[in-house]
This record gives sequence, structure tokens and C-alpha cells, in this order.
Amino acid sequence: MTMSVSDAVASRRSVRAFLDRPVALDVLKRVMDKARFAPSGCNFQPWEASILTGEPLKALQDKMVAAAPQDPPEYDWSGPNISPAHKARLFAVSEGMYGAMGIARDNKDARRAFMTQNILSFHAPAVLLCYFPRFMGPPQWSDVGMWLQTVMLLLREEGLDSCPQEYLWQHARLIKDHIGVSDETHIFFCGMAIGYRDPHAPINAFERTRVPLDEQVRFLGF
Repeated sequence: MTMSVSDAVASRRSVRAFLDRPVALDVLKRVMDKARFAPSGCNFQPWEASILTGEPLKALQDKMVAAAPQDPPEYDWSGPNISPAHKARLFAVSEGMYGAMGIARDNKDARRAFMTQNILSFHAPAVLLCYFPRFMGPPQWSDVGMWLQTVMLLLREEGLDSCPQEYLWQHARLIKDHIGVSDETHIFFCGMAIGYRDPHAPINAFERTRVPLDEQVRFLGF
């Protein structure tokens, strides 16, 4: 039975522990082919991606482990930190995530060690690397986000899980060099870990919180 859109949305979460099980190329091609019909303003379709597995992925991760984060960073995502309300949401997910693993708030070493697992994409068997031309503006960034969400929901339909990883921007130039994409012409946006979730890993089961609907959406004239 095909998964409903509602079930795909409800079951999609950022998975941070994967089974040691490869993802078939034909499945990934099927997902990516369907995702081509994601919304796209003016039909620009700005998204581009490379999906790595096996030796190409390991070689990239070895390079990232050995490298320092690039300076300056590819882009700045810290803007919401100026808002106490938005920063509180970050603290809430951090508390749930580290709490699920039994890592105390003051255990900085353990927290840092877990964060470095981002470089390894939490040992997912496949990783999507997303980038697009530098001349694309904010509307096209939005298009890329809608495409990525479409990909993640289609992965759920196939029984797969994912974790979008803006964290990898720390090694954007290294990543582009590894996959043969020009740093001059393209900006690297994010990675996406892809695989089958480990159903027994606590990190994949902590309760997620969302802002109440009436704090974000207004209905007028109904």
C-alpha cells in the first residue's frame, strides 16, 4: 500500500542513526525523477545535486575529517539567533536530542563528539549534496527548499529516511572540489543523509516539538 502524503509528512524526521544497509540506485533514481516536479517559480528549477555512496563518499568524508572548517563560511544561517523565541526552539530540539542519548547539558566533550558525526552524515549509506548557481536569489533558495522537502517525502514513500545537513557548509569548497563543481559559479547549500533508519536508536525517537498552529497561521474571512 502506498504511503499517504499525510503519513509521509508525519513520519519524516531528521534521522541520525542508520542501518548498515545500502540504498539501491534504481530507488534513488525513481525518487529524484519524481522530485523534478517540485514547485519552481518561473520554472527556473535552480536545484542541482550529486549523490554519493561507497568509495567516493568515504574519500570525501576522510577529507572533511582532516580539514578545518572553511573561513569565511559559505553563507550565514545565524540570523534567527537574535530572536529569543526562535532561539528557544533551537534549545528545545537540542534538549530532546541530547537527552535521548543521555548526554548532559554540561558534557561539552560528548556534545562536540556527536556534532562531528555530521561530517560522516551519521553513517548513512548515501549522501545527497545540493548546490546551485550563485546568481540565484532568495526566491530560488525557496525553490530549492521545496525541492528538498519533495525529495524527503518521496524517500519516505520508498521506506527510506533522511537528514538534511546544512552543517556541511563548513566544508563547502572542499565538497565542490571533490565532486568537480566550480566554487566560482556555484554555492553549496546542504547535504542530505539518506538510508534506512535504525528503529532502536533513541536519537531517532525523541519527541519533536512544533509551534502551535495559531502562532504561525491566521485564517481571515472564513
